Amino acid sequence: MSYRTADFSPLVTLDDVRGAQKMLSGVARTTAMEGSRHLSRLVGAPVHLKCENLQRTGSFKLRGAYVRIAGLLPEERAAGVVAASAGNHAQGVALASSLLGVRSTVFMPSGAPLPKVAATRHYGAEVRSYGTVVDETLAAAQEYAAETGAVFIHPFDHPDIIAGQGTVGLEILEQCPEVRTVVVGIGGGGLAAGIAVAVKSLRPDVRIVGVQAAGAAAYPASLAAGRPVSVGNPVTMADGIRVGRPGDVPFRIIGELVDEVRTVSEDALSSALLLCLERAKLVVEPAGASPVAALMSEPDAFEGPVVALLSGGNVDPLLMQRILRHGMAANGRYLTVTLRLPDRPGALATLLGVLSVVDANVLDVSHVRTDPRLGLTEVEVELHLETKGPEHCAEVNSALRQAGYTVID
Repeated sequence: MSYRTADFSPLVTLDDVRGAQKMLSGVARTTAMEGSRHLSRLVGAPVHLKCENLQRTGSFKLRGAYVRIAGLLPEERAAGVVAASAGNHAQGVALASSLLGVRSTVFMPSGAPLPKVAATRHYGAEVRSYGTVVDETLAAAQEYAAETGAVFIHPFDHPDIIAGQGTVGLEILEQCPEVRTVVVGIGGGGLAAGIAVAVKSLRPDVRIVGVQAAGAAAYPASLAAGRPVSVGNPVTMADGIRVGRPGDVPFRIIGELVDEVRTVSEDALSSALLLCLERAKLVVEPAGASPVAALMSEPDAFEGPVVALLSGGNVDPLLMQRILRHGMAANGRYLTVTLRLPDRPGALATLLGVLSVVDANVLDVSHVRTDPRLGLTEVEVELHLETKGPEHCAEVNSALRQAGYTVID
């Protein structure tokens, strides 16, 4: 399905992307393309992972930021630049500015992960904390630009940004010339728009599939309406694509050149992140894992060879820990069971014996004795178990019920 706009005219051209590629020579890495045997078996065709999570600053954002800042006039550079971001764009702008000798100020929300804040400072930016959500931070950065004359560097809604991100598309065609489908995550749309320009200009037969988190999916409604539509309070673990409204410039390009936009669930995102870590040995953030989530959710929908773009790897360790547990639960590798048993000596040992027989590893046990729902001689026990998959989870629950325990759903 292609979303066509009636008044389409090229906002970014192949020549723009090629010019950006020359500009980025020696600045951005040509990131690796890795085959995935597991995903290839699942899809029934070769699947390759384009590893922008291994890019400098840990994501593709350096590409667009450098091209945008390098294109500024001397007087604009002298005024400095300002950006707003919770992580990846912040680091891209900080490093690009340092490489070009331009002063940078980056506004970050107060809840931004400390490793991302520290990395942004390390790359040379002055970091200012403002607001609790990116929209508030964005408004503060734009106000700062108006007051000081600094140039605001938008994370996705500018032709130079899109041209820079489009260099990923040129690399995909060089590294995998036989590609039939490219799958890319979409937030504001700069990356997907740039890749679509590069790939469709040279290979119009290649299918471009965008992926959004279901809780932050502004593009399907916007494409159906023919104009950017805002999604109120976008909610997803994938902060890199948690954008409430498409950018005006990328929206026009995506409407013309992207063949389809799919959505994926939070369970699918966490499962994809876990797969990247376990099978591919790659640390990928939830937004970067969204193309893998789409492949895992409906593997028969993609014609191969497929290139799935891992757009970034900047994930806070604490968030990673929570996501991995979520992914393990979604894959039947982690099971929480609440049940009731008699409050007498040896009752817990008997319960653990049942779990031992079915080879469930107990990670944690908690007791509740004071809940008014419980009888005088009852105790409620919550067990956190390491399991081996959905079938093993069903076996554990069945064994508990057969042993006479009341399992609380």
